[in-house]
Amino acid sequence: MGIEAVNSRIADIQSRMIAMQTQQATATRTASAASGTSAPAGSFATALADAMGTQSSAGVAKSYSLNSKGIPTELVGYGNGKIPANALEKVGNTNHKLWAPAAESLNRMISDAKAQGVTIGITDSYRSFDEQVDVARRKGLYSQGGLAAKPGTSEHGWGMATDLDLNNKAQAWVRANGEKYGFVENTPREPWHWAYKPKSV
Repeated sequence: MGIEAVNSRIADIQSRMIAMQTQQATATRTASAASGTSAPAGSFATALADAMGTQSSAGVAKSYSLNSKGIPTELVGYGNGKIPANALEKVGNTNHKLWAPAAESLNRMISDAKAQGVTIGITDSYRSFDEQVDVARRKGLYSQGGLAAKPGTSEHGWGMATDLDLNNKAQAWVRANGEKYGFVENTPREPWHWAYKPKSV
């Protein structure tokens, strides 16, 4: 999503928020005058979530068509390590990118953790095929005791894995909450590696 589209969406949401606040204030005054009670708590929050097209902090995961290995068919068509820029999205204000749905979910997770006093950093994300070759050369293949997947097979090459910078508190938080955002810790010897697992249609 481009910056103009984001700004347009923000402006639209802001105008809806103002309209809803006005409506809620009017409804609350009317209800209070008539019965001495206030409007239902959370109605504004629910309306705002509806306007933004989102749900609660963890959100409701969208479902995707997946192949037998759990890779979205839209990514399979590109090839591992060959995902185009328009299918990737930045993680926060970093230079890291993931497949757009994974990035959006990770951004939610980082934001929700921060609201609870937990800091989640990121050290790696999408890797092109050439970057996978370089990592395998430098760190060795996982199958041989190293830390890299065989180039062309890496979850990083699908834009569906991230290496997180986690202290003990953050590691515990992500282990307790990661699956709510679609992230799982699935690589022994690599507690920093978290893979995004989208739901199947």
